[in-house]
Amino acid sequence: MFIATIPNRNSPPAILLRESYREGTHVRTRTLANLTKLAPTKIEAIRGVLKGEPWVRADDALTIEESLPHGHVRAILGTVRRIGLDDMIASKPCRERDIVVALIAERLLHGTSKLAATRLWHTTTLAAEMGVQDADVNEVYAAMDWLLARQERIEEKLARRHLANGSAVYYDLTSSYYEGSHCPLAKHGYSRDGKRGLPVIEYGMVADREGRPVAISVYEGGTSDARTVPDQLARLRDAFGLERVVFVADRGMLTEAQIETVRTHPGIGWVTALRAPAIQRLAAEGCVQMSLFDERNLAETSSPEYPGERLVVCYNPLMAEERRRTRDELLAATEARLEAVRREVARRTKTPLSSTDIGLKVGALLRQHKMGKHFALKIGDGSLSWDRKGESIEKEAALDGIYVIRTSEPASRMSAEDAVRTYKNLAETERVFRGMKGVSNHVRPIFHRTEPRVGAHLFLSMLAYYVEWHMREALGPLLFDDEERRETNKDRDPVAAARPSDSARRKKQPRRTDGGQPAHSFRTLLEAMASLCRNRCRVGTGAAAVTVMRITEPNDFQAEVFRLLKL
Repeated sequence: MFIATIPNRNSPPAILLRESYREGTHVRTRTLANLTKLAPTKIEAIRGVLKGEPWVRADDALTIEESLPHGHVRAILGTVRRIGLDDMIASKPCRERDIVVALIAERLLHGTSKLAATRLWHTTTLAAEMGVQDADVNEVYAAMDWLLARQERIEEKLARRHLANGSAVYYDLTSSYYEGSHCPLAKHGYSRDGKRGLPVIEYGMVADREGRPVAISVYEGGTSDARTVPDQLARLRDAFGLERVVFVADRGMLTEAQIETVRTHPGIGWVTALRAPAIQRLAAEGCVQMSLFDERNLAETSSPEYPGERLVVCYNPLMAEERRRTRDELLAATEARLEAVRREVARRTKTPLSSTDIGLKVGALLRQHKMGKHFALKIGDGSLSWDRKGESIEKEAALDGIYVIRTSEPASRMSAEDAVRTYKNLAETERVFRGMKGVSNHVRPIFHRTEPRVGAHLFLSMLAYYVEWHMREALGPLLFDDEERRETNKDRDPVAAARPSDSARRKKQPRRTDGGQPAHSFRTLLEAMASLCRNRCRVGTGAAAVTVMRITEPNDFQAEVFRLLKL
């Protein structure tokens, strides 16, 4: 039996079930049934049975044996290869490079400990993609040691790619808390994470103007910002071979002593800002006064205290209003706490509090809000009173909204507006730290016990953020990020408050992109990509079954992600 298709001139073809038979020397056919009205799928099923193909139920025809998230892995590894990070790590493929790249990707996927990474990369296609299915935690630690030995060479390659003579180099320092007590780097000090009672580890980051991380240095906890500056200046000159750069750091980093250190490096200029006491001294000299801002919100001035330097004085009325509001709230909060102590002192009639005990209580609360400079206290045995220092408050209020940028760069190389923009661009370096500490990377908490492993851990986190930076740049239209901020910052008023671009405002209210796609954070975008899976399927049953690998068909959003990443 067979199925025949008989064409009709003015109608659809007829589908007939026929059989052939022999009469003597002749072969004859006869029609057994007209299948024309059957669904095409049923006709094909009958055709398969007549050909001897095994018949199975639809539920048994395909079995999905394993389904692993793959879309986010493909996006990350594709970006690593597109930007050439794997070649920067090692020019030739090797086992150690594969493990390191897998660790970088795993930091973006889950951001867990190294032991957990060896478990979790099997829950996606990452382990199979990088060929590290059999890697255990000891091999991971060995790969970290291998990476640390190559850190200087990798950073030199990053510096050649992103830094050049005459460019601005940004530097900042932060800390992360440490879980444990065995690492020699972990010391008690100021915790920028707000984790009281835990030791911290400091690390400094060198970045380019766009916020791409270039190099990282690790210091023991409690190291002051300024003490790390000489190391970075030596690195720029000796390791990166940069003879002429502009070193940009915040006012706590480039102290007067460190600026003297910078001066010993010919060719290295700087941009920083003055602290409040220095601004007050300039105001006392008459170098800073509100008449400077009659026509513009910035003005250049000079002072004998800063010979050969340019001072750019800026005034932001919104900042002034915010500082006034904050000071009023802190003064009121401080007085409320002082009043609570005064009432406690008044209640203690049988055993009055001594002036020493009262002073300890008052000192603790004044340190909390840092408003002690604005109060005149009278403390005695069993007594407490205070008055606000009106002159001190007015003196501080006169400088609300004023800040001063300090630079060694001449006007021929950097205008006053560019000096302000250059300093405020330190926010890009702060974005690096937020990215490394945030939900997408998880640099903290740090568990490693030895100094080299801590260094390797932080270097891995830096490289992971380097990948994230490039992904964010490409995927800006799909993220809540303001992808136009760098272009708009070049021309906008450097002193006025930054405003989001038109595209960012359009995404904010409906939470959708211009193309109608849902706008995402970087984390939720990766999760949305994870639904694209690699499936291992078994087709058929018994001895005739075969196994095939199939990738989920990407939806419109996933296809757009791959298009933007140029994968």
